[in-house]
Order: sequence, then C-alpha cells, then structure tokens
Amino acid sequence: MPGDRLTLQDRQQIAAGLREGLTYAAVGRRIGRPTSTVTREVMRNGGPRAYHAEAAHQLGAGHSCQRRTPAPVTSPGGADLGGRDPRIVEEVGAQSVELMIQAGLPQMMAKVLAALFTTNGGSLTSVDLVRRLRVSPASVSKAIGYLENQALIKRERDPRSRAERYVIEDDAVFTSIMAGARNQIRIAEACTAGARKLGVATPAGARLENTSQFLRHVIDDLVRSAEHWHAVHFTHPRQASETD
Repeated sequence: MPGDRLTLQDRQQIAAGLREGLTYAAVGRRIGRPTSTVTREVMRNGGPRAYHAEAAHQLGAGHSCQRRTPAPVTSPGGADLGGRDPRIVEEVGAQSVELMIQAGLPQMMAKVLAALFTTNGGSLTSVDLVRRLRVSPASVSKAIGYLENQALIKRERDPRSRAERYVIEDDAVFTSIMAGARNQIRIAEACTAGARKLGVATPAGARLENTSQFLRHVIDDLVRSAEHWHAVHFTHPRQASETD
C-alpha cells in the first residue's frame, strides 16, 4: 500500500460500501483504512450521495502532485488555525457534516454550519466561506438564509471592514430549539382551531385535538429542559476571540 494514498480499487470499494448503506467505520474495515480516512475521502468528493470512485481518484492524483510542494499549515480558507492540526479540524468538520446530513440538513447548509462550528472565533465572512468550502457565493448565500431561518446563525457587521460576518453563538442550538418550539406551538394552535371547526367528536376533529395536546405537552417538556440546561452550560457571556 503506497503510504496513505487511496488506490482506485480502494475508492471503488468505498463507493460500493456507500451504495450498500455501510457506515464509514465498516467501509474502513473493508479496505483496511481508518474511519477518518474514509470520512475525509467521501466528504471532500461530494458526500455519500455524490461520491464517484473514478472522479475522486482523478482529483486525488492531482492533490498528490500538489502536495509535493510544502505549504504553510493553514485552513482551507487560508486563515490561521491557531496552532490546531488542520487534518484534525478537517476530520471533525467532515464528520459533523455527515451527521448533519443524516439528520436531514441539506448538504451545503451542513457544510456552512460545520465550518462555523469548527472556527475558534465562531464567525466567518462570505469570502471566508467561499474559500474554505470551495463553493460559489450564491451557494453560501442560500445556505446562510436557510440557517438564519432556523435561528442557528446571525449576521453582524465586521467593525474592521464593510463586510458582513456570519456568527454562530455558543448557545446556537438552544436558540434554534426555542425557535422551533415556537413554530410547533403555532402548529398546535392551528390543530386546536381545526378540531373546533370540524367538531372534536368527529374522527378528524379528534385526531387534530389529540395532535394538538401531544405537541403542547412535548413542547412544554422540551422548553423546560432546554431552559434548565441552558442555565447550567451557558451562564457566562461568550468571550470575544480572534476569528479563525
């Protein structure tokens, strides 16, 4: 096996494993490679739904030629990593993207969110994201809009330039949960209104009323738990730090 390089046969096995629905760990065992190697290979070549062995091999051959020229240790976007190992940052980001995709988040939105999560400063500009993810500004803009609607990120004006920064707070998941809870409450209220119009004694009305009550109880429990653990884990304001 030539060092850490994947062969075409390795990549064909990876593609076959993805079609079979195997986990990255299972694919890694099949080809005798670490899970992290498989994760990085798949995520840098379009993700599990778009991975093609031959295209990945051609791209990998090009990268191997480029690696012959030593380069400074930087993130994909060219920003300082703050002393962190770029391979570890890339691995954590790739694994995060895969899990978010499996949870239902669209691929580009997952990539942008993972990029923000893995920065030390917790914020990036559009230019940073375009360079880091090697995608178009339009793709970044669409992902940002989606994540804003989910209350996962927010926009801030960069005090050092006219550019906007996209910020992920330490308690972003809490904020998103609370926004989602408010949306679910509106659904519960609509179900209650529908049940009254149809009549709670009818099968359809009873179904809507039961759905409303179920949602209200679950949301109450979720909000109570989220607020408790938010107070436990996020009692101090976020410290300002240099952007990755």
